[in-house]
Amino acid sequence: MKAVAYKNTGPINREDALQDITLETPTADGRDLLVKVNAVSVNPVDTKVRVRQEPEPGGWVVLGYDAAGVVEAVGPEVQNFRPGDAVFYAGAINRPGTNCEYHLVDERLVGRKPASLSDAGAAALPLTAITAWEMLFDRLDVKRPTAQGGKIILIIGGAGGVGSITIQLLRALTDLTVIATASRPETQDWVRECGAHHVIDHREPLAPQVDALGLGAPGFVFSTTQTDSHFDDIVELIAPQGRFGLIDDPEVLSALPLKRKAVSLHWELMFTRSLFGTPDMEEQGKLLSQVAELVDAGKIRSTVTEVAGRIDAATLRAVHAQIESGSARGKIVLEGF
Repeated sequence: MKAVAYKNTGPINREDALQDITLETPTADGRDLLVKVNAVSVNPVDTKVRVRQEPEPGGWVVLGYDAAGVVEAVGPEVQNFRPGDAVFYAGAINRPGTNCEYHLVDERLVGRKPASLSDAGAAALPLTAITAWEMLFDRLDVKRPTAQGGKIILIIGGAGGVGSITIQLLRALTDLTVIATASRPETQDWVRECGAHHVIDHREPLAPQVDALGLGAPGFVFSTTQTDSHFDDIVELIAPQGRFGLIDDPEVLSALPLKRKAVSLHWELMFTRSLFGTPDMEEQGKLLSQVAELVDAGKIRSTVTEVAGRIDAATLRAVHAQIESGSARGKIVLEGF
């Protein structure tokens, strides 16, 4: 089967940063589905793994987590899917990725593809939707209001893939007032389209801008990017007894400044359940099916903003470079081999 992979970690501006290769088609066993991949999207985690994870000696690393496709075959212990089912999912970080023609994934991580979306539209959603859903409803518990500011949430990095779907889920499933950050006119327009009630500029200090809105201190803050740059502002602007969540990787993060306000800290990694084989792994498949229902009901939409081309090394190198530049809006998708 065709695949895109790398042998050597490093910057993306090298011909061998990602390469077109041929691998053996895997066989489904246990609770695995063998999925014929029709479309994938690229996430910041792809670029981070590419510069950090060395392959096994003589081996390759295949990246890619989001995928939409059709079940080709099922393992003997599979319970909920059969060949021919259209699916979408985000896979696992400790297994080969989705940048290949056929991919193995545990059925518990898989949802049924939204019927109203193309493969490209569906491939944009899984990783970011799982991340947003787990942060909002499992970590921050936004349906349980904080004592102060319990109806207000600030999303830092509202125009990215996670921010875009977070805003939509909040508008579809809660009555919270959503403040989102974006720095350029086109990204500010995008977060408004996604449903943000208020938009502020993360190139400027956040606390004075939140105060100027006259809403009061938000009880919830979700930082998707550049948390280390905004942390002092977050401590200043969040309500006492608030809940703060993040998904990025600050070089240093001291929780001590949160103590005075008794702010709780929540870190989300959507790969945790699959990485540790937790007893609730199937919750990811269930929530993806709920996301599909929301899409088909017209309550949320795909965050795809660009179909960059086919799934090959040259196109993936270009998309990795675009994501590393920090200029991406929504999700970039690749379709077909």
